[in-house]
Amino acid sequence: MFAFASANGQTAPSTAAQEAFNRGDWPRAADEYSKLLKAFPRSADYQSRLGIALAQAGQCPEALTYLHKADAKLVSGDIKKMFGQAGVRCAMLLNQQEDAIDFLRALRHDFPRDPDVQFLSVHVFSDLSMRASQDLLFTNPGAYQVHQLNAESLEVQGRWDDAMFEYRAVLEKNPNLPGIHYRIGRLILSKPKTASTFEDAKKEFEAELAINPNNPGSEYVLGEMARQQEQWPEAIEHFGKAAQLDPNFADALIGYGRSLTAGGKPEEAIAPLERAAKLQPNNPAVHYHLAIALRRAGKREDADKEFAEYKRTSEGARQLTHDVQVGVLGPQQVDPQAQQ
Repeated sequence: MFAFASANGQTAPSTAAQEAFNRGDWPRAADEYSKLLKAFPRSADYQSRLGIALAQAGQCPEALTYLHKADAKLVSGDIKKMFGQAGVRCAMLLNQQEDAIDFLRALRHDFPRDPDVQFLSVHVFSDLSMRASQDLLFTNPGAYQVHQLNAESLEVQGRWDDAMFEYRAVLEKNPNLPGIHYRIGRLILSKPKTASTFEDAKKEFEAELAINPNNPGSEYVLGEMARQQEQWPEAIEHFGKAAQLDPNFADALIGYGRSLTAGGKPEEAIAPLERAAKLQPNNPAVHYHLAIALRRAGKREDADKEFAEYKRTSEGARQLTHDVQVGVLGPQQVDPQAQQ
C-alpha cells in the first residue's frame, strides 16, 4: 500500500518515502514518491517532494517537471524553502533564467529575512549578471555597452586610467550618451591630485550638463569643487541647481546652505538647511551648519538649540551619505574651522 486515508479524507505519505526523504536517501525517496504519484497523481505534496528528491539526486530536468507541476500554494510549510531552493538551483543549472527568477521571487516573499535565501539571492543575481554580460559580449562585441561594462568593472577595481580609456571608447561610439562624462569626472577626482585635477574634472562635469542639463550629481560636484576653492558665487549657483533638480538631495541642500553662509548670506542659508534637517534629522553636519547660519543671522537662541542637536546626534549617529549621486566627493562634513 502506497498511502492510507486520514480521517479528513486526505492522504498521508508512504512511510518508506518519508523516511528516505528525511534521511537524505534521495534516489530511494525519488523512487518511492514516483510510485506514490501513480496512485495519487494530483498530490502537490508528493509532486513537490519528488521534485526535491530528484533535484538533490542531480536529475534537474526531471525535477523541474515536478516542481512546476506542484501548486506552490499547496506545498507544505516544512519543505517550502527546500522546494524553492531546488527550483532555483535546477533552473540556473539548466540556464532557465526566468524560471529561476520566479522561484527566487517566491522564496524572497516567503522568507524575506532568511540567511539561506539571502545568500542564494546574492549568488543568483551575481550569476545572472555575469551571464547577461557574456551574452552581450558574444552577441554584440562591437557595441558601446561592452566598453561601458568593462569600464565599470575596471572602476570597481580601482584601475582609474584603464577605466577612463574604456569610457572614452564609449564616447567615441556614442558621444552624447548621458552619464559618461560624469563618470570620467569622478575618475579624475579619484586619482591622485595634480595642479589640473579640478579643472580637468570641471570640464567633464560641464560636458555632462551640456548633454544632460538635469543631472543633479554633476551640479553638486561642481558646487563642491567651487566650495573647496572658496568660490562662493559659483558654489551657490551649482548647489542651488542641484537642490532644485532634486529637492530631496540633502547633501546639495547642506552645501547650498553652508556656501550661502560663507558667502555672507546666512539668512538665505537657513531655509535649505532646515529642509536638509528634515530629510536627515540624525545627521550631525546639518545641525552644525544650521547652527552656524542661525548664529550669524543673529538668532542665537535657535542656534543654541541646533548646537545641542549637533552634540546629541554626534554621540553615536553615523553620518548618512548620498553616494549614489554624490560619488567621489562624498557627503557634506562638519568644518571645524568654521567661525561660530
